[in-house]
Amino acid sequence: MASYLLILGERQAIAWVLREQRMAFPATSRSEVAALRPGDDLLIYTTRSAYRNPTRDRGRVVGSAVVTSQPRPLEEPVVIAGRTYPTGCDLRLDALADWGTGVELRSLVSELSVFPNPAAWSFMLRRSLLRLPANDAAIIRSRLAPLAKDPRSSLEGYMAQDRPPLAQKRMST
Repeated sequence: MASYLLILGERQAIAWVLREQRMAFPATSRSEVAALRPGDDLLIYTTRSAYRNPTRDRGRVVGSAVVTSQPRPLEEPVVIAGRTYPTGCDLRLDALADWGTGVELRSLVSELSVFPNPAAWSFMLRRSLLRLPANDAAIIRSRLAPLAKDPRSSLEGYMAQDRPPLAQKRMST
């Protein structure tokens, strides 16, 4: 069983993954996606720009999931925020921190061996999956454990971030 950081950089994608308990991948061939197997652990990371306010928001590990199916070509590709994702797999969401909380990854960079150059750590996050050494996954999990809960109690906060603001809704009706 392997552990990965599942990197989500768009609020619509975050809402879709959490709601559907599925992951969809872009057409680029990445060895991490090909290596993904049922039973692998995913630590869900939302980037600081995912909610379109990188000065306010922080990149955080917000939850954990387990892969429940082999990645495969989808009958109908998923389209999120104008991007097409032709490959996907099923997940089981195990734990989720309340929206706006989670483990700030930046504060752990010097402790994690997956980031050999702490000065350029964010470069490693320009992908959908980043395989984590077992010790790194254990460090992140230990920090996430006190914040994470049953996903059903935290899910609505993430879904609300995918909705247009109330004023914008009124103007469009």
